[in-house]
Amino acid sequence: MNLFEQQDDATEPETGKAKTRPLADLLRPQAIEEVIGQDKLLAGDGPLGSMLAAGKISSLILWGPTGVGKTTIGRLLAMKTDFHFEQISAIFSGVADLKRAFQAARGRHRRGQGTLLFIDEIHRFNKTQLDALLPVMEDGTVTVCGATTENPSFSVNRAVLSRCQVMVLERLDERALSAIIARTERVLDSPLPLDDEAKELLCAMADGDGRALLNLVESTLTWPRDHIYSAKEVANRLTQRAAQYDRASDGHYSIASAIQKSIRGSDPEAAIYWVHRALEGGEDPRFILRRLTMIAWEDVGLADPEASRICLSAWDTFEKLGSPEGDLAVSQAAIYLALAPKSNAGYLAHKAARADAKISGSAPPPMHIVNAPTAMMKNLGYGEGYQYDHDAPDGFSGQVFFPDGMARPQHYLPVERGFERELSKRVRYFEKLRKVRNSEGG
Repeated sequence: MNLFEQQDDATEPETGKAKTRPLADLLRPQAIEEVIGQDKLLAGDGPLGSMLAAGKISSLILWGPTGVGKTTIGRLLAMKTDFHFEQISAIFSGVADLKRAFQAARGRHRRGQGTLLFIDEIHRFNKTQLDALLPVMEDGTVTVCGATTENPSFSVNRAVLSRCQVMVLERLDERALSAIIARTERVLDSPLPLDDEAKELLCAMADGDGRALLNLVESTLTWPRDHIYSAKEVANRLTQRAAQYDRASDGHYSIASAIQKSIRGSDPEAAIYWVHRALEGGEDPRFILRRLTMIAWEDVGLADPEASRICLSAWDTFEKLGSPEGDLAVSQAAIYLALAPKSNAGYLAHKAARADAKISGSAPPPMHIVNAPTAMMKNLGYGEGYQYDHDAPDGFSGQVFFPDGMARPQHYLPVERGFERELSKRVRYFEKLRKVRNSEGG
């Protein structure tokens, strides 16, 4: 039996007309064991598997990318525990819709049946809507199952989050996507009109999204069935799915983090890969250039002072050329940073000095380095005892420049890499001179 024969068999009881069922709906798992790609979560010793084995579920937030089974898992949890499944969308539902759902849930609660309130896109709820969930979660009227593609620690308020267990669903890998294709062929009782390379291409085009894969497969089922299609033919017939990348989500910052850590790890290939993942996803190149310039100071630092100038030059080049020509400057800046000697000594000194400044508060500079622009200040001792370094031997006085009573810290510890190797020599040189001047002064 093929897909279309199954569609013809599915009829509306009231009208008797054929009901078209999308392939994604036709293949929706009917049992937890049929869910593909979330083994860590659903295994017997996994978080959800253990919960189901105990026969009791608590409020949950299912966090993961699109097309990985969040809604399906919510439905199956309700089925497995004999809860009523109530689904609402945070995009289209307001407080009034929530109140109606709560009222119906209270009626079921009195009759001894629980309600699993599945809230799709729960991160779209505002604080008022989220707060409305608290009383009914507390008294057991509903068990909430929220689904989100956004990091719930950023998008769901703390009160609701503290009452839910967050379950992380994984992006479907190639093995899981291949299993979906195999299951499709079993359910349809017919092989897809595709060779193995074409199937692999469909999995790549789906980009970890099971629903997108089934939509692509469904498109191939409308083609003439007297031919086995190659990967090249599939590529010509289907449009490449855009990469999942949301400039407003935490994924935006995850890619930025991947760029920085690749550069910090001196891997130019990974650095430009993640740069282009961001660009292909529609990221503003200026955001990447800003991040690269920050990396030049945080991770490369004074081990290569040229790094920041390279980044600023790339930024200037992009502003003059725009995309796509200016993107080349972005790539080459990332390559330069990845291959530059690294030092965070300046960054660590910066943080330590800031901490010292907060602790010392309003402690004034020592009197000898404060100017005395008026006669009164001069009479009070301002500037008294200051030694003009240019007049000192070796151009170095060795005077104390910290507030009175504050021990001299040593926050800047240059590394023996790149230009900081030279700076390390200078630090040691001045420390040696400082000891000499102090002994002379003593």
